[in-house]
Amino acid sequence: MTVLAAIILLVIIMDPIGNVPIFLSILKNIPINRRRPIIIRELIIALIILLFFMFVGRFILQMLQIEQSSLGIAGGIILFIIAIRMIFPGTKPIISHDEKTEPLVVPLAIPMLAGPSAIAVVILFMAQEPSRWLEWTLALFIAWLITGVILISSEVLARKIGDRALIAIERLMGILLIMVSVDFILDGIKQTLNI
Repeated sequence: MTVLAAIILLVIIMDPIGNVPIFLSILKNIPINRRRPIIIRELIIALIILLFFMFVGRFILQMLQIEQSSLGIAGGIILFIIAIRMIFPGTKPIISHDEKTEPLVVPLAIPMLAGPSAIAVVILFMAQEPSRWLEWTLALFIAWLITGVILISSEVLARKIGDRALIAIERLMGILLIMVSVDFILDGIKQTLNI
């Protein structure tokens, strides 16, 4: 996988466009001057968590004796479920939060940004090609930066683009994510069967 492909995959998984309405909903009762610092703090927490799993995750896998193929299949299934939820969101909200309190770590950093699929993908990058750790770190940082810019400007973005366009973009990203998830599952099956 190229660095550009890794960046695109991570941006799709972190889903900043799809997270714009969720972030706005969770932060609606927070004073306007506090919203940006909260988003920046949650972005930094998410980056630290993803970097931790990127560098420590494969050792956890080895300790638990989990094969790369199992991680690929599990990661693919998680991505598939998330992609289906992106395309067919349903009526129940994915994330619940007490609107009277300021969010800390949950639900913005985890699971909205550093969710199970993002964690699985960064572990998979390092498990498959640990020698490319600098490239994977760069890919994660660039994807995180793109996500951060979109989320920090979420209020402006929501006003200019509108709800319908945000929904359409999220559905398109969901379709792309389904294709990636199927590819992860097939790669995991091929590794298991030594094809």
